[in-house]
Amino acid sequence: MSNQAPTLEDVAREAGVSRATVSRVVNGVRNVDPAIQELVHRAIERTGYAPNRAARSLVTRRAETIALVVSGAGDAPEEARGAFAARAFADPFFGRVVSGVVGFLSPRSMHPVLMFAESAEDRREVLTYLRQGRADGALVVSTHADDPLPALLADAKLPAVLFARPARPVPLSCVDLDHRDGGRLAAEHLLARGCRRPATVAGPLAVAASQERLAGFRDTLARRGHAHVPVAEGGFTLDSGIAAMERLLAEHPDVDGVFAANDLMAQGICQLLQERGRRVPEDVAVIGFDDSGIALACRPPLTTVRQPVEQMAAEMARLLDEHIRGARTAPASVVFDPELIVRETA
Repeated sequence: MSNQAPTLEDVAREAGVSRATVSRVVNGVRNVDPAIQELVHRAIERTGYAPNRAARSLVTRRAETIALVVSGAGDAPEEARGAFAARAFADPFFGRVVSGVVGFLSPRSMHPVLMFAESAEDRREVLTYLRQGRADGALVVSTHADDPLPALLADAKLPAVLFARPARPVPLSCVDLDHRDGGRLAAEHLLARGCRRPATVAGPLAVAASQERLAGFRDTLARRGHAHVPVAEGGFTLDSGIAAMERLLAEHPDVDGVFAANDLMAQGICQLLQERGRRVPEDVAVIGFDDSGIALACRPPLTTVRQPVEQMAAEMARLLDEHIRGARTAPASVVFDPELIVRETA
């Protein structure tokens, strides 16, 4: 048996097609008949052919790598940047983003490189990485309204797509959710349950999504006669949800419904209420936001506003792929609709 690695010619013979056809399939050319693609992929499996990524990059002029950037607005010292990354990994939201991105990229033989940008030095590194062609473009998840990275990417004319519309207009494509409508869904559901003293634990108000969720909740209640809605600001963490609910109970002990701006805070709220002898949902109804795995792990299972993060992340990757290939030149926005998922807490 030959010890030589299988070649394109071997795959072509096995599939019964030309070497050029195999090359087009391997290099991701889009206009190959799906039946032919399937023949070639099966031949690749049978022969054990492994494309030479370096050679393929010379043909496609692409790194076949995407930078997935979790970005903030700080200028943090080294030790604080580690804490920033740790916070991101602790939030199930980011895991769902990665899942959606990988789900789109993997079938296309593209791979994400995770980068964190919480300082000016980090941002320069991201720009250099892209300018050197080590990644074909960037998918950016910003955690702060004042994040300068989107504008830097736009000024450098580097392919990038944002998760969420930026606070300040930037000519980049973005994928977002109608967060205001999500706040409306939560308010309407609490009112339909008969809640008369609703309150909310908002996310960090420096984040545009938090502001929108809060506005949708408040506006809906205002139209239904609730002129004042108690608000405590949290930080999207379990502990911040507990602390915010403690403040609400101290100032408004008769609260009977709470909308939390994410599931982690809602879980903390449920824990605190139960420790204080308040039944959920009989005494206080609780609604979260995201419909992450935490919603099912919560006891009782959490009623929440679903944000289809995986689909949104996949759409973000799809838009970036179009920009990289030149199929799309103008910035585009795709806005998803939220959905109320009713379980046992409200």
